[in-house]
Amino acid sequence: MDGWLAIILLTLVGLVLIYLELIFVPGTTILGLLGLVLTGIGIYMAYERHGVTSGSIVLVASLLVTVVALVWSFRSNAWSKFSLKKQINSKVNEHYTDDLHLHMKGIAVSDLKPIGKAEFNNKAYEVTSHGHLIDSGAEVEIIRISGNKIIVESINT
Repeated sequence: MDGWLAIILLTLVGLVLIYLELIFVPGTTILGLLGLVLTGIGIYMAYERHGVTSGSIVLVASLLVTVVALVWSFRSNAWSKFSLKKQINSKVNEHYTDDLHLHMKGIAVSDLKPIGKAEFNNKAYEVTSHGHLIDSGAEVEIIRISGNKIIVESINT
């Protein structure tokens, strides 16, 4: 056995850590890097202690185990647990500002810091002030409409 147990354990633990990184804690990279280092040490030890033939066998076996694990995970649909299956069926209201026009006056329903809500013709809209804080209840006027973005300024200033 002369050192084979350490080589096998290091390599297998490294591969398991890489698998855990991919499946259970993606994005942290700590387990993946640790797994890569342990697998690399195991392969290096096989080359160093037992020669090129044994080292190559451990390397090929590690790659084979990795490929088999990946193929198995794709065939067993293991990745579907992590995929988003919901669809967004909503649409952007493209005619949001059709009832509005320049210089139309309304009331700020919330503080505009610089974004908030204002009411025009008894209907609330999301508006943006022209860079200034406007208190709730202040009278505002539309100075620009750009797509669905409504720019207002306070009339009282």
